[in-house]
Amino acid sequence: MHTPEYPGGCLCGDVRYRMTGTPVDAGYCHCRLCQRASGAPVVAWATFAAADFHLLAGDLTTYRSSPRGERDFCARCGTQIAFRYLSKPEYVDITVASLDDPAALPPQYHIWTMSRIPWLRFADDLPAAPDGGRDIAS
Repeated sequence: MHTPEYPGGCLCGDVRYRMTGTPVDAGYCHCRLCQRASGAPVVAWATFAAADFHLLAGDLTTYRSSPRGERDFCARCGTQIAFRYLSKPEYVDITVASLDDPAALPPQYHIWTMSRIPWLRFADDLPAAPDGGRDIAS
């Protein structure tokens, strides 16, 4: 049986990584921390087992963005690559847009919609939660 692989990297090309295995899920996060960390109104994340993350090249810088978690960025260009909940070290969230093929992992839900920027509209019928509203994130 073939193990799925999802390669990715940063804007400048210094960081290259590969995710192996099947993702737990993928979703849009509308929280203010993700908005500020990315400079974007929403971030799409895919959750994998932490053991599925393989850094192939480059250096990541870790920033503790809240009491609950840390974000990993390319040390050179600042591209956000990963988020890790301190209470769930067995998982890692990867920014879907940093994957070589982001279309491979379409989001399945919206979380932290209480922070959604009002001018951003989605024409989907995905489930939405005003808070973290999912098992991995809680």
